[in-house]
Formats: sequence, structure tokens, C-alpha cells
Amino acid sequence: MSRTQLEMLADLAREARDQAGIALAQERQSEQQTTAQLHSLNRYRAEYAERLQLAMRDGIDPATMYNYQQFLGSLDAALERARDTLAAQQKRVQKRQQHWQQEQRKLSSYDTLTSRRLVAEHRRLERYEQKTNDDLVTSRLARQRNETPQ
Repeated sequence: MSRTQLEMLADLAREARDQAGIALAQERQSEQQTTAQLHSLNRYRAEYAERLQLAMRDGIDPATMYNYQQFLGSLDAALERARDTLAAQQKRVQKRQQHWQQEQRKLSSYDTLTSRRLVAEHRRLERYEQKTNDDLVTSRLARQRNETPQ
């Protein structure tokens, strides 16, 4: 595999990792919004239940009591749906996290290959330079021997 092919693969892997990161961030943001909605719904339900308790303490007619109970039932159903939605969103976040990690590992593999290739190239150049220097020194010594009168 040529160096440019490896660089191209690393660039593609980097782009895939970045795209996976963007998707992960979007899913996390959606999870935060869903969590906030669930908390708001919980607070609203608690406040409404407290109002029912106050109304019951002060005295409440059966029709109003029925309406409170029906509405609390609706809130409970909405809370259950919100919990289900949050659980599904958390699974999506986990899946995106795993995908991002997979893309990061792929990129790391290419980076490792690139580093190894650079180290090997650097060693090859060092050996070439050393050989060239050795050849120059050997040539110079040979010329000096030939030039010196015996």
C-alpha cells in the first residue's frame, strides 16, 4: 500500500470518525432534551398531585375528584411514554457511542501504520546516509593512499 493510499484511508477514517462524533453529539443532545422533558413532566405531576391533596383537605366534590384522578392518570401514562422514549434514546446514544469508538479505533490503526511507515522510512534514510558517508570516507581514504608517495 503506497503512502498516499494510506493517507487517503486515514483521511477517510478521520472523516467517518468526525461524522460519527457529530451524530453522537446530536443523539446526546436529544437525550438531554428528553431527560429535561421527563423531569418537567415529573414536577408537573407532583405539583398536580399536591393540588389534589390540598383540594381533598379543603373538601372536594366527586366530579372534581374524578377529573383530578383522570388527569393524573393521563399524566402517569405520559410519564410512562416519556420513560420509554428516554430508554430508547439512551440505546441510540449507546449505539452511536459504539460506532464512534469503532471509527476511532480504525483511525488509530491507520495512524499507527502511518507512524510505523514513517519510522521505517526514517531508518532507511539513516542507513542510506550512513552508507553514503561510509562510501565517501572509504573513497577519500583510497584516494589519499593512492596520492601519497611510497
